[in-house]
Amino acid sequence: MDTITIGDGPLTIEQVAAVARAGTPVQLGEGARGRIAAARALIERLVADEQVAYGVTTGFGLLATTHIPVAKVRELQENLVRSHAVGVGEPLPRDVVRAAMMIRLNTIARGYSGVRLEVAELVAALLNADLVPWVPSRGSLGASGDLAPSAHLVLAMMGEGEVLTEDGGREPSGPALRAAGLAPTTLEAKEGLSLLNGTQFMAAIGCMTVVDGEALLDSADLIGAMSLEGLRASVGPFQERIQALRPIPGQLTSAANVRVATESSAIMLSHLNCDKVQDAYSLRCIPQVHGACRDALAWLRRVVGVEVDAVTDNPIVFVDSGEIISAGNFHGEPLGLALDLAAMSVSEIANISERRTFRLLTSSLSELPPFLTRDSGLNNGYMIAQYTAAALVAENKILCHPASVDSIPTSGDQEDHVSMGMTAALKLEQVVRNAQTVLAIEALCAAQAIDLLAPLEPAAGTGRGRAVVRRLAPTLERDRCLAPEIDAVTQAVADGEFAAVVRELVRR
Repeated sequence: MDTITIGDGPLTIEQVAAVARAGTPVQLGEGARGRIAAARALIERLVADEQVAYGVTTGFGLLATTHIPVAKVRELQENLVRSHAVGVGEPLPRDVVRAAMMIRLNTIARGYSGVRLEVAELVAALLNADLVPWVPSRGSLGASGDLAPSAHLVLAMMGEGEVLTEDGGREPSGPALRAAGLAPTTLEAKEGLSLLNGTQFMAAIGCMTVVDGEALLDSADLIGAMSLEGLRASVGPFQERIQALRPIPGQLTSAANVRVATESSAIMLSHLNCDKVQDAYSLRCIPQVHGACRDALAWLRRVVGVEVDAVTDNPIVFVDSGEIISAGNFHGEPLGLALDLAAMSVSEIANISERRTFRLLTSSLSELPPFLTRDSGLNNGYMIAQYTAAALVAENKILCHPASVDSIPTSGDQEDHVSMGMTAALKLEQVVRNAQTVLAIEALCAAQAIDLLAPLEPAAGTGRGRAVVRRLAPTLERDRCLAPEIDAVTQAVADGEFAAVVRELVRR
């Protein structure tokens, strides 16, 4: 794998994902090393001169007016980390924690944080050794960034926290660091604050959900096209000339995806001159609904794309002017709003998918046998799979209540407006997982419907979508336990197998 050099150019979402999920190694660029050293020198001069600077020689939050003696600046930073490590709940996934480490490392590399080079090198070494801190998922208000989860990350760097084991458990970080040939860090002036302040965890989830959400949308176009075939619906409404009359970017993309997926379909050609005037909205309006969701997710990509390469530290060290300025770049409002909208968009993909599944199963709404089984009554077919889809859709609706409209003041009202951006991120993460399962259920039903239309054959594109399903689940001839098949096809959606089909078709 090619090594990603941090600090010699802009950091992208794709690079974060490569480090987080593919284990791509990282290294600090020479320019980054110089900037880190220069910012650290300014911090050390400030401490030596006993100047007053927030979080360096003062307390935090409401205690910002409390002066801290130079002899206690190290203790101040370590106390900060220990006191902020109050996260609760299940741990964040490995890829999210690795993404957060990558984003924070990039912030340090920009040269506005003031930490020592050896601290930045430790973060890089942890990533390259795949030593992932155990970080509980709940406790962040999204301002001053992701304090609680970041504290657990830094506690592991100090040898006082825990790291994830390969089987998802946890073990003390001190011995794990030593086994990897790494020494725990001892924090110096400003370093605890620099490692805690910032939006790295909500941005990390944003990165992962941008990647997963875009794959979900491409998958939805292909699986929706499979349902169009199974229901013998028309592709007439997807014509390019129709979409051109309302050229919303996402709508144009989704319509084009369906067209290429259904091109030369024998099933479609078989009812070209039928007397059906129009199809239901969940079929006819795929470009409009999927497309609107694409554009909403595109906003999250734009915001996260800026955030992963931004400086969200506080206070910010300006080497050129010799100033250290306390500001508010750690506030998660830009992310919180975008994450909330992304959750609504992904939820809508699940909503319309479940409606297509319902139509596939309901004989009064199609030419298919009840519940997609030839011997209905004795067999229930996919009847209850739709219940699962409906349950997940209902859960998503609850999860789509916006988090970013809420705020609970903290720190003696010094931090009197917070973003709840991490809550928005966690909600989105769950909505994406639920939507992946809902689409998997539709894919199972659509593949079954296509099989029931034999000897008519699907298009090459939709046929490849059916092949993904059939590799994991055979045609349903009689009732069997469907849960393992739902899980397997859900994993295929999550892994981007359906999305890969669409992307390859479009590239041709």
